[in-house]
Amino acid sequence: MEMRQEAQSFWETTGAAKTFTHPLDAELLDAYVPRDVPVLDYGCGYGRLTAELVAAGYADVRGVDVSRALVERGGREHPEVRLVHCPGPPLPFEDGSFGAALLFAVLTCVPDAAAQRGIAAELGRLVRPGGVLYVSDVPLQSDRRNLTRYEEYAARYGTYGVFETPDGGVFRHSAPDHLRGLLETHGFTVEAERSDTVPTMDGHTVERLQLVGRRR
Repeated sequence: MEMRQEAQSFWETTGAAKTFTHPLDAELLDAYVPRDVPVLDYGCGYGRLTAELVAAGYADVRGVDVSRALVERGGREHPEVRLVHCPGPPLPFEDGSFGAALLFAVLTCVPDAAAQRGIAAELGRLVRPGGVLYVSDVPLQSDRRNLTRYEEYAARYGTYGVFETPDGGVFRHSAPDHLRGLLETHGFTVEAERSDTVPTMDGHTVERLQLVGRRR
């Protein structure tokens, strides 16, 4: 999971202290993620959603993240869940080890297109045929605050939708077709799609896009 150095270091320092806010959608979760299958929370951070899954009755849940600082924080805050620091693929799991994987507000934290493709490919390896990949992320926004950021940083990063935050983070909002394409290209057929408004870590709100892909 290669990332620009500035993006990587952010999650070992400033980002590791943030309170994550991107919520689970209980209706989609219940409809597509059975409680009796192994579940991977990819990009688990400090295990917030991993712990929610365990509390909801998912018995076999693993969380992995590239940030050692976040995983160590998770060990302190959620000692009841299994979190692993994995600096990049391949992850230490066999092909088809999971019946479902969650990718929640992860792609927005990975500005590099090749790294995003690497994540999707690895999840295509890890989710067994018939299993699901449940993605929730931030597509391109239409409000003036975000449009200004996209325009300001487009030349620096070479990708419209990549921007910096004042505290040193580098993020990416992607076109919906880009997000759908990541699933389709790496073995998933999109079966469900939903949009709603959610809070951000920095006290704003964004429109999010949720996709559920079935592994072919």
